Amino acid sequence: MYERRAAELFGTMKRIEKHCLELFGRDYKYSIIHNSNGEVCGHYPRQIVFLEFERTDVERDRYHSQINKLQDLVNRSKLARCRGRFVCPVILYNGKHVCRSSTLAGWGELYGRTGYNYIFSGGSDDKLTENEELPEEDNDVRNRDSQLFDKVRGHDIKLLRYLSVHYICDLMVENKKVKFGLNVTSSEKVDKAQRYADFTLLSVPYPGCEFFKEYKDRDYTAEGLIFNWNQDYVDAPLTIPLCFSQNLNIDWTQYQSWDLVEQTQNYLKLLLHIINRNDDSGLLVHCISGWDRTPLFVSLLRLSLWADGAVHVSLEPAEMLYLTIIFFFCFNFLKHIVSEKFSAVKKQRYVLGVTSIFSFPSEVRDRGSETSLSSEFSLISEEVGGASILPNDSLEVFANQPQASSWRKSITSSPQMVVWNKTNPLDEQLAHPLSEARSSSSSSCQSEQDVIRTGSSPLAVPSRRRPFPSERQVRLEAVREIFLAAYSSTIGLKSSAPSPTGAISGLLEQIARGVGLRGTNAIV
Repeated sequence: MYERRAAELFGTMKRIEKHCLELFGRDYKYSIIHNSNGEVCGHYPRQIVFLEFERTDVERDRYHSQINKLQDLVNRSKLARCRGRFVCPVILYNGKHVCRSSTLAGWGELYGRTGYNYIFSGGSDDKLTENEELPEEDNDVRNRDSQLFDKVRGHDIKLLRYLSVHYICDLMVENKKVKFGLNVTSSEKVDKAQRYADFTLLSVPYPGCEFFKEYKDRDYTAEGLIFNWNQDYVDAPLTIPLCFSQNLNIDWTQYQSWDLVEQTQNYLKLLLHIINRNDDSGLLVHCISGWDRTPLFVSLLRLSLWADGAVHVSLEPAEMLYLTIIFFFCFNFLKHIVSEKFSAVKKQRYVLGVTSIFSFPSEVRDRGSETSLSSEFSLISEEVGGASILPNDSLEVFANQPQASSWRKSITSSPQMVVWNKTNPLDEQLAHPLSEARSSSSSSCQSEQDVIRTGSSPLAVPSRRRPFPSERQVRLEAVREIFLAAYSSTIGLKSSAPSPTGAISGLLEQIARGVGLRGTNAIV
């Protein structure tokens, strides 16, 4: 039975990998870092994608892949980081690599892994080559421990430089992770030998996955949820260079008073600001193990840049959801970053030949909207790539959701414009505008935002209009809506205790109203 189950899981894993590679291949030329049996890292996929350049980059026709060099650097540097989770490039934006990893390994893990590798490699070790020898004067003063750190962290630094990474964003709330009184990990910011002094280090402490249990216990409400910064193990202060902190109009001194929404928003603004600097330097984001906070912000970056049409330009909402699937908070949080303040691309939008810029109250956009799921509109968005076709059986549960099929893409007269139409109950009303005009004559006090009359002629036909959301908002809300539909119909929102505030019932009602799945949520 176990063998059959293992075979089924292996088949599912291969299918998922294949679909992910197809989605990456839509917009990028990529190579593969081979990790078939977990020999590089047991916690990374069997095939690790390295995005080399965009398919639209015609100047790279004669580009020769450097994957062999990268594979060698990865094999040499993997011991430098906790659990072997080496610096891995995951987003390619304007020629820059956004990377993820775990933090630096401590001496205990480093010696354990090197000893393990020594035993199971037949007594051979990865010796320093001639060009990697330490300066003679340094050898005289450094002990063996320091030399080992010099070696493995030196390989890590070479990998960072190969990927042109200059900025390192550390999300740990500790300087070093301590277990049972022992330092089990380290970090660049407390490296005694200052090996990472040539990099720009940012310490932006963010609570780990344990804190999100409180998010669930508060019925999935992030507003007002503030991390306790007075706990004994929290010793990493917020440290941001002035060149970043002065340009974002954020009072960073108040970071300990921010709730989870404001903290996540401000950190995302910071990361977007870094990758939009006028240089060619990449960014590394990491926490301790690199598998909760790190993928959260990497996913938010990917989705935010995609919503701006800056990455994965040919992918549709369901495909982006498939490519970035992570925990609930990430996708539910998308409602808080629809504002253009989070946009990496400042541009005008053209609607039916008229140039216009749509604006909404920033407090509404940034803090989300209770009715954002059930809003009814026709959406206009720009797409650089051609029409996108879902791979067969690739989106599984996402493609089967009602919301995935309700976002219909149709080509307009402009080759670079598409219209996403969401099934709208107002369509029938708009099909009979004269009857609507008669019925609306008795409600002249209706909001001007809802009904706009053209001219004063008796023949003028009134039309119902709503403010057009920005293209960014359209895309992010589409992803969030499809996710909530899939989540509520498969997993369900589980509350550990009845909520006196009724917040969970409000969220469930919002989902039911927006996705048409009332009654399918499993509340325990």
